[in-house]
Amino acid sequence: MDKTEKQQLYDTTIPHILQLIEGETDLIAVMATVACELHHAFPYFDWTGFYRVVEPDLLKIGPYQGGHGCLQIPFDRGICGAAARTRQTQLIADVRLCTDHIACASSTLAEIVIPIEDTHGKLLAVLDVDSDQLNAFDQVDQTNLEQLCAHIGRVG
Repeated sequence: MDKTEKQQLYDTTIPHILQLIEGETDLIAVMATVACELHHAFPYFDWTGFYRVVEPDLLKIGPYQGGHGCLQIPFDRGICGAAARTRQTQLIADVRLCTDHIACASSTLAEIVIPIEDTHGKLLAVLDVDSDQLNAFDQVDQTNLEQLCAHIGRVG
């Protein structure tokens, strides 16, 4: 999928998601809706979900779509842990080149993980999207998913 096609898909999908979650104040309900809608809209999203901050330096699985995920991830492990620890998006073209990648599914070849902070800067969760295609994610994905995650953070 080229950048133009991706952007067109985001231009359709994100407003639809925002309409679905408008007025919702339950963060879990928002996460479930977002994971479902993203997963089914983008053909290269193989696993789409959230890891929630449940105690200091620990993420636990939240709503997701796809095969089972890791149940918990410490901040000091993996790509999700790096996103939580640094509070910076992790865009990985080939997870096989990351020595710290946690292989929850053998089909994962590329990954993007976006931290989600509330309006006070408190880390709430990370959005984790895996693909079974190399180089699946790019700046178009990063920009759009970061904007969506900023909106999710305002719910929490």
